[in-house]
Amino acid sequence: MTQPFLSIQNVQKNFGTVKAVSGVNLDIYENEFFALLGASGSGKTTLLRMLAGFEQLNGGDVQLEGTSIAHLPPNQRPVNLMFQSYALFPHMTVAQNIAYGLEMDKLPKVQIKDSVDEILQVIQLGHLAKRKPDQLSGGQRQRVALARALVKRPKVLLLDEPLSALDKKLRSEMQLELKRLQAEFGITFIIVTHDQEEALVMADRIAIMKDGGLLQVGTPHEIYEAPKTRFAADFIGVMNFLPVNKDGDDFVMTNGGSIKATSTNASFLGTAVAAIRPERLAIGDAGDNTVSGVISAIAYHGLDLLLHIKTDATDTPIIARMTADVMEVHKPIEGQQITVSWSAKNTHILPT
Repeated sequence: MTQPFLSIQNVQKNFGTVKAVSGVNLDIYENEFFALLGASGSGKTTLLRMLAGFEQLNGGDVQLEGTSIAHLPPNQRPVNLMFQSYALFPHMTVAQNIAYGLEMDKLPKVQIKDSVDEILQVIQLGHLAKRKPDQLSGGQRQRVALARALVKRPKVLLLDEPLSALDKKLRSEMQLELKRLQAEFGITFIIVTHDQEEALVMADRIAIMKDGGLLQVGTPHEIYEAPKTRFAADFIGVMNFLPVNKDGDDFVMTNGGSIKATSTNASFLGTAVAAIRPERLAIGDAGDNTVSGVISAIAYHGLDLLLHIKTDATDTPIIARMTADVMEVHKPIEGQQITVSWSAKNTHILPT
């Protein structure tokens, strides 16, 4: 693998007795779209602010292209941070907001104008150059803030929950827009988000953070299909968990039924769980594993529906995702007895 572009080496940050970031080691590569994913308080924003220079490290180092930047103030780092609030100047036009950073660098006016005109075309807002922020939609303000961060051509762009203020439809559109801009500019993007879907859609790789540390790092496919911990499995998407114990080479459920699995990340010093995605469940008993129960609720989502199935295998209902064509065949209703099955290759045994 190529040398890392940005290397985070045993980075630590304490706030009094609280360890906000605890010994994080992470390599990020050139032109990569990387996501730091975690719940509130996981340490992801603190780590981002340390990369930007707004928080000092209590230990460790941050290297960019092999050179330490940990001692540099924010204005001397080839890094830009796009704030969650966008922080646009309300008294300035779109063009003036974008030009502000270049003017602070005292670049020639002609160069500033050319750079601003170029990026306005890239973000497709050239026709709104003379408008003020309060005359723009949420998505347009987001693009202006992004353009202001990109116009200085940083080596790394840091984004702190950049889409959180947008509605769901616009957020989905802007996810693809961010991917397009990142590819077009060829700049390393690091985004902080608590939105799992956002991370899966945009990122080349994802790091899941919890309690100031890294739980798992991998591609969206690796994170989703091969979680290493119960927390990671539960945090990304919807997951069913069936309590199991090991009996010889078998995994036994609390109701006595056995589970066949090919993916095992549990030490079995105690109990474990069998984890299965809802979309891997099929109606009927044709799979390696089967569970029967009663449909306790049906949640319709348009393209598919989620069946909540009450069983004696676990205290919480098992969730099965059914597509429209399967719905037409089986026509499930609440109170109906049902058997679902799944394959051993789609069963992950994880420590509790």
